[in-house]
Amino acid sequence: MDKPSATAKSRYGRVLVKLSGEALAGDKGFGIDLDIIEPIAEDIAAAAQMGVEICLVVGGGNIFRGMMAAEGGIDRARADYMGMLATVMNALALQTAIERAGQSARVLSAIPMPTVCEPYIRDKALDHLGKGRVVIFAGGTGNPFFTTDTAAALRAAEMECQALYKATQVDGVYSADPKKVADAKRYDRLSYADVLKQDLKIMDGAAIALARDNRIPIIVFSIKNQGGLALELQGQGASTTIDGG
Repeated sequence: MDKPSATAKSRYGRVLVKLSGEALAGDKGFGIDLDIIEPIAEDIAAAAQMGVEICLVVGGGNIFRGMMAAEGGIDRARADYMGMLATVMNALALQTAIERAGQSARVLSAIPMPTVCEPYIRDKALDHLGKGRVVIFAGGTGNPFFTTDTAAALRAAEMECQALYKATQVDGVYSADPKKVADAKRYDRLSYADVLKQDLKIMDGAAIALARDNRIPIIVFSIKNQGGLALELQGQGASTTIDGG
């Protein structure tokens, strides 16, 4: 991995990175692919070693999807809680991989699980960040009917993050699926209103509105490019910025 130089400077001092659970599954489509999670963890560790305080929120769709289970007949609230448990498994896997990459990390869960991780307490999370640890928020918001995208926007606001980085499989937001439409246009910048009006499905509406109300820019970038997060933090990568416009 090409690590950023010691003189590399980030645009932001504290950020939150939102990872989907599916990103951890790789081509398997289910579970956790260790060959996939390792470079992601190295990217996060490299970014933290630039001096950036990093929070993470990870989804659980690679293990369990509450919405699909609800459609199959499981009570929606119970299905969502099951999905929250899946995010804890992903968070613990990420913690292990990040620590193997040489960076200290802590998992804080919105659903208390003191045997395996710390409960989410805002002051405790801020203390970890101040000590240079990557903080991984698990368990979503701790409430059913809210997505991990909304949890990411909520935690970004609570932690007073300067930006929310949404990690995807493509390098930004496009006018159409670039895998299916050859001349799809990548947007360099969009407003929160554009995303909501066009229903672009980058994040759910509640997450976009929460980021807008707290003036937190959302930067959509590709997690597939090794070293991409560090480059984005330096303003050098390809991405789409969503802000006030």
